[in-house]
Order: sequence, then structure tokens, then C-alpha cells
Amino acid sequence: MSTQGGTRAIVAALLANTGIAITKFIAYLLTQSSSMLAESVHSVADAGNQLLLLLGGKRAQRAADSEHPFGYGRSRYFYAFLVAVILFSVGGLFALYEAYEKFFSPHPIEGRWWWVPLAVLVIAIGMESFSLRTAVHEALPHKGTQSWWGFIRTSKSPELPVVLLEDIGALLGLVFAMFGVSMTLLTHDGRWDAVGSAAIGLLLITIAIVLALETKSLLLGEAASKRDLDAVRAALVGEGVTSVIHLKTQHIGPEELLVAAKIEVPAASSAADVARAIDAAEARVRDAVPIARAIYLEPDLRRAVDAAAAPGGEPAEPAGPAPDAAPPSSPPPGH
Repeated sequence: MSTQGGTRAIVAALLANTGIAITKFIAYLLTQSSSMLAESVHSVADAGNQLLLLLGGKRAQRAADSEHPFGYGRSRYFYAFLVAVILFSVGGLFALYEAYEKFFSPHPIEGRWWWVPLAVLVIAIGMESFSLRTAVHEALPHKGTQSWWGFIRTSKSPELPVVLLEDIGALLGLVFAMFGVSMTLLTHDGRWDAVGSAAIGLLLITIAIVLALETKSLLLGEAASKRDLDAVRAALVGEGVTSVIHLKTQHIGPEELLVAAKIEVPAASSAADVARAIDAAEARVRDAVPIARAIYLEPDLRRAVDAAAAPGGEPAEPAGPAPDAAPPSSPPPGH
């Protein structure tokens, strides 16, 4: 997945959340609405999260060095994980704390500025809808035929799923805030405002947990998608390579894939033949899956009987070279 689409979605979300945060804070100062304060902190946290995603993308572009020979591609996963932590702590927990305080010490929204929260929420819904529309537009080429949930679960690039979840959460949070503010204005009971704040907090914590689980999996190192895995396996077989004995892949970044394989070569191959076969196989793999940057191939001979399958469905690596067939032993003397 290209980083350009993710960057455009991040910038759109950053601009929207910055503007929304300012208007929400003004509304809170005028009305002292708990829901508006929770939403203000939510927007500030979202804007900070977008800055973290941009920083992660920038740091991921650093060249590989002796300390990190495979580069810094996983920086994007790390900063996406920080987004989940901030969303949980700054956004979700603060909203729940504010709801608790205002539920036991409620006050209605009164005065000549009573209409401000509703106006701000309507404007915020429009701005967040623009941000979500941008994220959806950028994600569609990469989503393919998957469901949106499937795209979020399987995407190796964290930026678009993060922005999509944040924007959806922001729109739902605005709906909850609208409910809390409207009920407070209608009933003059400030506890409805606290209810809206609590709903926002629970929503943000749920989204943060989903993001944390997905980015944790990426940080630990995920294999290639089934489509890319099948393409690599098919590309390895060709001139000089009879079959794939053992194959493992791992994403070392959203657009970087590590491929390690044990390949079968003909028994009569010379060292030069094997070297040419490996070079050709690497070229085929890179043509089939361009993100396969680091490729390590080990030539071997297919054993007469493969060892028991190793975890992941691949044949276990044999303990050593297959011994040549021994001649039948001679019968002991006297027989």
C-alpha cells in the first residue's frame, strides 16, 4: 500500500480535528457542558494522534544501518500503537472521569449561550464527515473485495485503519454528545450530559483496545497475506527450482517483506547452476510481489519422505543431508 493515500487521510483528519477542538473548547467555556469538554479532549487527542502517525511515517523512511539492518519500517507500527494508548488514556479515561464528576454534581445548560453546543456539534459533524470521506476514498483502492472490518484486520499499513476508526469514533461520539446536550436542554437535568460523556468514554476505550490488538500483532511480526504468500510460492518454482520445501515470510514494514525459503534444486546441479537458479528465483519473486525486499533462499534436495509438518503447515526442516542409499548388508558368516 502506498503511503501517499494514508498521508492525505492523516492531513485531512488533522485539519478537521484541530478546527473542531477549537470550536468545542469555546462551546465548553460558554456552557460548561461535560459532553462538550469530553469531545474537546477527544478532538485534541485525535489531532495529537495524527501528528504521531505523520512522525512515524517520517521516521520509517530512515535508511537501514548496522543497528537496524532491515530498516525502520516498523516505526509506523510503534507510533500507531502509541495512538491506541493515547486514545485510551487521554480520550477514554478522561471522558469517563468527567462523566463521573458531572453525574454526582450535575448542572443544566442555561443562559443565552445554550444554543452554542448544538451549533458546534452540527459543524463538527460536517467536518468529521469530510475527514471520514477522505479516508474512505483513499482506502477504497486497497480494500478490494474485503469488508471494511476485514480491511482493518488484515491491512499491513496502519495509517488508514487508524484514521478510519478514529473518524468513525468521532462521528459516533458527536452523536452521543448531541444526545447528552439535547436531553440536558430539554429536561434541565445535567445528568444527561454526564451520560453523553460516559458513552463517549466507553466508545473511545473500545476503539483503543481494537487498535492496540491490531498494532500489537503487526509489531510482533505478521506473515504475508495469503495472496502474496501464494504468489511468492508460485514465483519461486521455475528454471532450476523444482519445488518449495519450506517457506516463511514476515513484514518488516508495511511495504517491506522478508522472504526465507528452502528450495529444491535438481540433484545433479553444479554450484554455478544453483547460483543462477537462486538469482532467477529472487527476480521472479520481486516481479510477483514488489514489496519482497529481503529474500534468503537455501538450496536443498527433496527427501524421500518429508519430516512431520512443522507449525504453519510447512514441512519441518530436515536434520541434515539425506544419506546415500546403503547397499544391502552381507549375511553374517555361517549363513
